[in-house]
Amino acid sequence: MKTDNIFYNIFQEFPFVFFALLGIPTAATNQYQFTSQEVKQLSFRIDGLFLPTTPDPALPFYLVEVQFQPDPNFYYRLFAEFFLYLKQYQPPHPWHIVVIYPDRQTEREALFHFDPLLQIPNLTRIYLKELPPPEIASLPVKLVKLVIASEDTAPDLAIDLARQAQVEIPDVAVRDNFINLLETIIVYKLPQKSREEIAAMFSLSDLKNTRFYQEVFTEGRVEGELEMKQALLLKMIQRGMPSAEIAAILDLPLVDVEAAKVDIDRTSR
Repeated sequence: MKTDNIFYNIFQEFPFVFFALLGIPTAATNQYQFTSQEVKQLSFRIDGLFLPTTPDPALPFYLVEVQFQPDPNFYYRLFAEFFLYLKQYQPPHPWHIVVIYPDRQTEREALFHFDPLLQIPNLTRIYLKELPPPEIASLPVKLVKLVIASEDTAPDLAIDLARQAQVEIPDVAVRDNFINLLETIIVYKLPQKSREEIAAMFSLSDLKNTRFYQEVFTEGRVEGELEMKQALLLKMIQRGMPSAEIAAILDLPLVDVEAAKVDIDRTSR
């Protein structure tokens, strides 16, 4: 599982999580659309963009970068791509860059060239390990904490999140999608665990009664990481998830996902 893909999927499905990390009221979610855009001259794509859905010039647009590996060239690449994006699209909104790190030790600041830019209020750096601990954190913060949780603590945190979602997310469809995302994260955080071990973890939890658990685990089809990915692929296709989103979550080539959809469609005829 690529961590940045999981975060971009979270922001796509539940944009309120991103604004919660910035301390911005949930209502702001309705003013933005999460998307990606290609910078054509150099053929690269900016994957994390929150663009305002109204022409209000007071609303900033947000560029989001998730960086979980130490990279001394990260800020060189970030600012080069960002200013090329500004040149090409010239968006009618002020800008704000948000960089998400697991901790401060992962960051490589390159202060000699970028210290002035790193100090401006238009750039926010979030260190996930410095967010409030799960026992006092809000639902959005707990969700991002799950992504970096250890194998020992992740199952209990996922169960707690599922129960909290039942109370705090009134929309049934949104709540089901939220729990589906929890299931995907927890399965991929424990690839070395057997089906029986994972089933035992959830034996008394709300997750045991979800459709995902019933369809995948209790049917005994998940025996290893490859089989797990294949089972997840099948269920995501059956749920009607977009191909690009499936490819991002499972770290698969888009062409493989499309081919699987064709095979499933052919088999079902």
